[in-house]
Amino acid sequence: MPELPEVETTRAGLKDRIVGQRLVGWTLRTPALRWPIEIPASLRGERLFALNRRAKYLLFEFPSGKLLVHLGMSGSLRLLTAPENPARHDHVDLDFGTALVRLNDPRRFGCVLWHPAGAPPHPLLAHLGVEPLGGELTGRYLKERARKRKVAVKNFIMDSRILVGVGNIYAAEALFLAGVRPSVAAGRLTLAAWTRLAEAIEQVLSHAVAVGGTTLRDFVNSDGKPGYFQQQLNVYGRADAPCRRCGGALKSQRLGGRATVFCPSCQRRWGWPAA
Repeated sequence: MPELPEVETTRAGLKDRIVGQRLVGWTLRTPALRWPIEIPASLRGERLFALNRRAKYLLFEFPSGKLLVHLGMSGSLRLLTAPENPARHDHVDLDFGTALVRLNDPRRFGCVLWHPAGAPPHPLLAHLGVEPLGGELTGRYLKERARKRKVAVKNFIMDSRILVGVGNIYAAEALFLAGVRPSVAAGRLTLAAWTRLAEAIEQVLSHAVAVGGTTLRDFVNSDGKPGYFQQQLNVYGRADAPCRRCGGALKSQRLGGRATVFCPSCQRRWGWPAA
């Protein structure tokens, strides 16, 4: 699934080419993805004044409202500046005159939804937690939200009601960097451990954005090129391989139905890293 770095990479690749342009029209090759596609006829001719991101949603901001676009499990947005025949899973085109934004979504788990200006927060956005790259994430915030929680810390930081955009890959990598065992109960971590973890989450996500996200199967960014963070993964997908830090064998366990790889030596049970 495209995670926050992939979505942020896509946003950055599109914004300079389409912000300030008018939406000339659109082409829908299917009526629905995860839900019916919503683009009001009155949007034709409006000027896009911003392209923002909230969690994993791209927000195409117009004077009359915003289009919420989600890439689903394996979707991507590409920027086309010359005609190109649509591929099998190219479901939506947004035509900005000098550039066309094409949504490809093989599994149809994405969405294109309309939210009018002045309406209450969209239900998909209303209960989201803090942004990890927006300056809001602190160890103290995480510790307060984790008070008395018995859920594993890895599952806790992947809860979008607490913190948005931290999926399986980046949670595993941040926990390794912070020296925190993924299975420890969230309520047991000290403020010092939470502070290290908050910093690690920001560091891992920022680095992933800088190198273009993570390519696992289908993701490509807005110019059709894959991300490269996967080449630098420390633990994700590396069960039984040697730890890049200490050389010991990495271990795997299942948390919340997902395989979780960690280093028993570098990730201490109560969140204290190896010396």
